[in-house]
Amino acid sequence: MFKLLLIEDDKTLFQEMKDRLTQWSYEVYGIADFNHVIHEFTTIRPHLVIIDIQLPKFDGFHWCRMIRDLSNVPIIFLSSRDHPTDIVMSMQLGADDYIQKPFHFDVLIAKIQATLRRVYNYNSEQGNLQSWCGATVDYEKNIVTNDVGTIELTKNEIFILKQLIKDKNKIVSRDKLMNSLWDDKRFVSDNTLTVNVNRLRRRLDELTLGQFIETKVGQGYMAIEQDKNYD
Repeated sequence: MFKLLLIEDDKTLFQEMKDRLTQWSYEVYGIADFNHVIHEFTTIRPHLVIIDIQLPKFDGFHWCRMIRDLSNVPIIFLSSRDHPTDIVMSMQLGADDYIQKPFHFDVLIAKIQATLRRVYNYNSEQGNLQSWCGATVDYEKNIVTNDVGTIELTKNEIFILKQLIKDKNKIVSRDKLMNSLWDDKRFVSDNTLTVNVNRLRRRLDELTLGQFIETKVGQGYMAIEQDKNYD
C-alpha cells in the first residue's frame, strides 16, 4: 500500500481528500504540527507528497526545498494559486506536478496513479546502468557519474534522461515525452515539460554534459552520443 502525505492546513479539504484517497487503498497521512513538517515527513516516509503553497508558518515552496534536500520522493503541488510563476517555481524546486484548486477528484487520482507508476515501476526494468557520453547513468539510484563528479537527479529528471538516451541521436518529440511522463498530456501544460528539461540540462552542466541534450525547435529533444573521446 502506498503512503501519501497531504501537507494541507484546510481541515475540511484534508478530510475529504483523505476519505476519497482511502477508498482507493492509499494510506493517507496529514501534518499534526506545521512547526515540524520535516520531522513528520521523515517519520512517515511517504511514497508521494501532496502539498499546498499557502500554509501556516512557512509556505509550500519552503517545505518542498527542505524535502528535496532529503529525498527524491515525488511531490505534487495542489494550490488555488494559478499564476504562471507559482507553477514554474514549483517545477524548478523539483516538484513533479501542479494541480490548481478547485480540482476534479478524478484528475487528482489520475495524476497520483501516473506519478506512482512512473516512479516506482520503471526501475523494475532490466538495465539499471547505462553508459552515455563517458558517464554512467544509474536509473535505480537516480545518479549520473563521470570523471567530473556525481549528481543526483529527481525522478522526473532521470526519467526524461532515460527516454532521451533510449533513442539517442534521434529526436524524441515533446508529445512522446509528455505521454511517457504523465500518461495523458491533457493533464499537463507544455511549459511544465520545458521547465523539467531545462532543469535537467542545468544539472548535467555540473558534469559538463548539458551540451549533449539538444533542443530541436518545434520538434522535441535529442540526447547526443558521440562514439569518440570525451575530452
